[in-house]
Amino acid sequence: MTSDGHPLEHLLDADGELPLAGDFVDAATAWLDHLTHERNHSAATVTAYERDLRQFAGFLTRELGHAPCLADLARLDVKTVRRFLAARRKSGVTSRSLSRSLSALRTFHRWLEATGRIANRAFAQMAMPRIPHSVPKPLTIDKAKALVEGESDGDDWIRARDVAVMLLLYGAGLRISEALGLTRREAPLPGRDVLRITGKGGKERLVPVLPVAQRAVERYLALCPYPREPDDALFVGAKGGPLSPRLIQLAIARLRDVLTLPETATPHALRHSFATHLLSAGADLRQIQELLGHASLSTTQVYTEVDRERILAVYDTAHPRA
Repeated sequence: MTSDGHPLEHLLDADGELPLAGDFVDAATAWLDHLTHERNHSAATVTAYERDLRQFAGFLTRELGHAPCLADLARLDVKTVRRFLAARRKSGVTSRSLSRSLSALRTFHRWLEATGRIANRAFAQMAMPRIPHSVPKPLTIDKAKALVEGESDGDDWIRARDVAVMLLLYGAGLRISEALGLTRREAPLPGRDVLRITGKGGKERLVPVLPVAQRAVERYLALCPYPREPDDALFVGAKGGPLSPRLIQLAIARLRDVLTLPETATPHALRHSFATHLLSAGADLRQIQELLGHASLSTTQVYTEVDRERILAVYDTAHPRA
């Protein structure tokens, strides 16, 4: 961080870019604070939005030949935005990433207008890049069970930790960030069968926790060599600091060969498996939406494509002319 306390300016300098003009830096910093403290976006989302803004600011610096200010943003036209997106695509960025970048920059400019700084609709006039349709790739019930059911050997607290995390992903449908964001005070131990989770956009939901997951968390805490204060992270790394999502990704990757898991076996695939297996067992789509914390039912409906066989079977059984 610079002496002025502006993280965006520091990142641009670290990348060898010209520093931004002061009003741009002040606005960007205020916007990121707004996303964090008023919109309750996750740290990962704010970091991604900051990265998108930094990339655009670097492009604009090269286009203009000087440090851009808010007046430069006010003069932006659609052609400049198109050149930015074309440059990003030429560097190998996918349509999904381009769509997120455009969404972030639209959000920034809407905030600039709402706060009376500048008004420019160039980003709003751009069509979102077309994203190829994709369907979640859950594990089979047997594969998911094999991944999460194993008890760790002896006093292997690292394996006990990994099992507890994976059971929260598959048994409660948590995102990896939600599971690793739990504090010791929030630990779902036996007798505590519901978690209050704050997900994307600050949306709160209540999530039931299976007894097997409660016992796994209890076992991990009994074996963990590091004492935990109530507000400390529940899950920790080998040196006692907060657990990185990367370590869970690596743990699952190591188990792929042992358990003959597909390459699509990831922490997020366990959340997909949670939703798909509930749907297969007859759970209502609205209930699954609530459990996953999706803001829109259309986001949850993608799981119906995965479970097409069950839906056709219900149709054949239930329709009077089937």
